[in-house]
Amino acid sequence: MPRADFYLISKPRFREEPLRLVCELARKAYETGTPTLVLARDAAQAEQLDDLLWSFDPDAFIPHQIVGVDADEDEAEVLIAPPDANVPLRPIVINLRDDAVEGTFERVLEVVPADENARGPLRERWKQYQALGLDVNKHDM
Repeated sequence: MPRADFYLISKPRFREEPLRLVCELARKAYETGTPTLVLARDAAQAEQLDDLLWSFDPDAFIPHQIVGVDADEDEAEVLIAPPDANVPLRPIVINLRDDAVEGTFERVLEVVPADENARGPLRERWKQYQALGLDVNKHDM
């Protein structure tokens, strides 16, 4: 059964730099050998995440790239897709956009902001995933 995992930001290091949590999630997926797609909110966020994946941990190497930038994107374990990129879903999808992910995947990972005022849309998304029959889980980070 597909699952939706909501990661609630609470630790100071993730509050200061929420994309750091995305890097940690991408690393965990990479370590399991599971191809991952990150749905970036916009092109600027895609580039910011691309840079951070190189630098967030000096001991970590996560093969990644932004869709449409390089020709060999099938080989990258982690693909970062700006909104205008048309790319098939992968087994793990890290969703940074405003809408629920629809389609076929094993897991969708949602990063929930620390700001209580920004959590409303994610509560709706939780209900959407439940309605689609996904196994929904919450993790405090």
